Amino acid sequence: MTPHSLAFYMDVVTTGTVLGVGPADSPERVAEVLGPDFAENTFDDRTMCRGYGFVEFHCDRASTEHPWSGHHFTLYVHRLAYRNSHWNWNQDRNWNRPDVHGVLRARYGRFTPRLRFEKLQRLLARRGVPLLEVPGLPTASPYYRDFWQPDSRVAITVIGTYGEHETPDNLRVGDVYSIHAPLTAEELEWRRAQAG
Repeated sequence: MTPHSLAFYMDVVTTGTVLGVGPADSPERVAEVLGPDFAENTFDDRTMCRGYGFVEFHCDRASTEHPWSGHHFTLYVHRLAYRNSHWNWNQDRNWNRPDVHGVLRARYGRFTPRLRFEKLQRLLARRGVPLLEVPGLPTASPYYRDFWQPDSRVAITVIGTYGEHETPDNLRVGDVYSIHAPLTAEELEWRRAQAG
């Protein structure tokens, strides 16, 4: 893993933002920072997603009369392991392309196909940024483990154990699957209640 791409992940986990753009920021604010090169998918009148390579910002609104507001972002780190395959859902719009957006590449350099959780955790600990293991989603256990950074409210999902048809073949146990923000205190309490 190059120091530059590790710096990107460390910045996201530490700040809860992507280049200073937070999960609650508007689509216009995201485009100001990451640029106009994105794929957009509107699921219904109230939910929308903009994809910047392996980074996606999700928005919602109360109705079509209201503006879009940011809801969360996800770094689909596992997609980078598929860069050399024909994995795109929609070739014309490059939706869900397993690639690093140009703005991120210009700032951080080369990104490798896999991110090892132990290395990221160790480097964050040196910065005084703890990661706490938290209950995962009930449908994902034991294949995935979740870790949470309380100050930034960032969650990291890691491959916990291999499962045929459950985990990607291109990843190993201990690889980061995704990084998501925010994981709110309310969702965390719900997960803890589900875990018993």
